[in-house]
Order: sequence, then structure tokens, then C-alpha cells
Amino acid sequence: MSTKKMISIAAIVVVSGLIIYGFVLIGQIFSNNTKFTEDEVYVHVPTDATYEQVLDSVSPYITHLDRFEMVANKMSYPFNVKSGRFLLKKGMNSYELVKAMRNNIPVKLAFNNQERVENLAARVGSQIEADSTSLMHSFKDSIFMEENGFNEENILAMFIPNTYEVYWNTSAAKFRDKMIKEYRNFWNKERVASAEKQGLTPVEATILASIVHKESVKKDERPRIAAVYLNRLRLGMPLQADPTVIFAKKKNDNDFNQVIKRVFYNDLFLNSPYNTYKVTGLPPGPIAMPDITALEAVLHPEDNNYIYFCASVDRFGYHEFAATLAEHNVNAKKYSDWINAQGVKR
Repeated sequence: MSTKKMISIAAIVVVSGLIIYGFVLIGQIFSNNTKFTEDEVYVHVPTDATYEQVLDSVSPYITHLDRFEMVANKMSYPFNVKSGRFLLKKGMNSYELVKAMRNNIPVKLAFNNQERVENLAARVGSQIEADSTSLMHSFKDSIFMEENGFNEENILAMFIPNTYEVYWNTSAAKFRDKMIKEYRNFWNKERVASAEKQGLTPVEATILASIVHKESVKKDERPRIAAVYLNRLRLGMPLQADPTVIFAKKKNDNDFNQVIKRVFYNDLFLNSPYNTYKVTGLPPGPIAMPDITALEAVLHPEDNNYIYFCASVDRFGYHEFAATLAEHNVNAKKYSDWINAQGVKR
């Protein structure tokens, strides 16, 4: 066999080998490389994570880590690691997996009905990378609060309950800055004007709304309750709101986990700026995070002359309203007799 022919055969063998290797390689790159049974899973990569940390995070979900690494190196991923929340879908190949680790997926972060800013920080901290401690430091930063008209007692008023889209690796400071923007967006000119019409600032309106929120879960009744409290404020009467007494007792006991179903006569004498039976006017801060309907109830209250109300025994969850103390005493005795018959204790 001639040398030329031998070279030709060798070349064919080499080319064929390269083609076969190429097909094998392509098959490895573009074949399924996931091993989880769910349709999709999320992988979280902390801020400043190394490539090795990423491999530790994804390895439970990848069948052939060497194939993932091969593609990652080809795509220069080890030198461009991104932090965040990344979506892996069942059946992804190595190329798709590496590509997915570059696409930070936002979190739909939701919060409502938090009793204190500490509860809010824990709630938010369970949904993003920033922990509750860093969030609390950020929320209660003295310079931030002073610049934006808040203090430690009323900072909860800054947070408008809703569902927000944020990145998982959002820092505590960036989350706080997003919330103050949302606060300003909510308190537009129209809402500020509505609050001023009731003689309130946005923070004061939020404080009153927190009481309305706690007084009734019936959204259709909240404008009526808001009107009662606004009537009392205009008359210089104490608000005498039982939810503020409950909050004051929890704060005084430093135990917000206790469940208080009933306010007793002796509780009304508790020394606290949150006890609106002893202090005239609004408490120094919200006693909970009011929802939007409670805020709107304060901004757009019912037009009435009611001064008193108590829980109804005929319409569960609703209240009976009165314009005079005599009328109220009849309603209050009816409720007191009913609740005593139920044997309700604290």
C-alpha cells in the first residue's frame, strides 16, 4: 500500500473519530442532565459566592456534574458567578442549566397584618437573602428615619401591605429604599389631601387605620368605625379602643405571643402611651399593619354622628353603634351578658 494511500486512510479515521467524538460531545451537552423529580426547583446563590459554592448548590439536582462543569468552563461561568435565585427545570441539558444560572428570578414577596416591625423583618427575612437582624438595623437607622419623618414607634407605618417583586439577593438597605418609594407612591396627592381633610398626616392616618383594622374584619363596616374614632378625636374624647389596650398589655409584658380574647376593667388602667383609655389622642405608633381597606376607611369615613360602638351579639363579627351613652350602655350590657354566658377568659 502506498504511503499516500495510508495517509488518506489515516486522515479518514481521524476525521471520523473527530466526528464521532463531536456527536458524543454534543449529545452530552444537549442531553437531559437533571435528576430531580419535581417539574422545577430553585437554587439560591448567596452574595459573593464562589464557583465551588455554586457547584455544592447545584450538585443535588444534576446527574453528571462533570458535563455541567465542562459547559460552564466553555461559557466562562466560573469567572462570572451571579448571586440570586435561579430556576432549574426538569429535563434541562448542561447548556440550559448554565444559562439558567445566569438568569436571576425575582421573588414575589408578600406581607400583611404584621403586628410589629420585628414581625415584618422576620417575614421579609424568610423570603429574601437579608436576615431579620440586618433588616431591623436598616429599618431603624436613625438618619433614615429622621430624613423620612419616622421614629422607632411609628416606622411600621412606612410599609404598605402588598405583594412586591424583588430579587432574592436584595440587600436590607435596598429593600428598605424600595419600601419608602412604595410608601411615597401610595401617599399621592389625593390620599394626602384626604388625610388632611380628616385632620391627619399620612402617619397619623395609618395609626388610626391600624386600630380600625383590629376592631373589625368586616370591610364594609370599617368606614363606620373610622367615623366613630374621628368623631371622638374632633370632640377631644379618648379613643377608648380595646385593641390598643391589648397591644399595650403585650408590650408591657414583652410578650406578643400571648392571646388576649377579652379586655377586663382593670386592664383599662394600664400605664402606657398605647392605652387610649388613659391617653387622649392617637397612640405613638400603629398597633398593627393596617390593610388597604382600613386605610381607605380612614381616608373616606362614613358620614355619621356615632360616638360609641360595641360588638353585636346578633350579627357575629359586626358591631352595634350609638350616638348617646344611654344607647351604648344598653348595647354594652347586652354584649357583656352574652360574653359572660360564654365563659370567655383571657
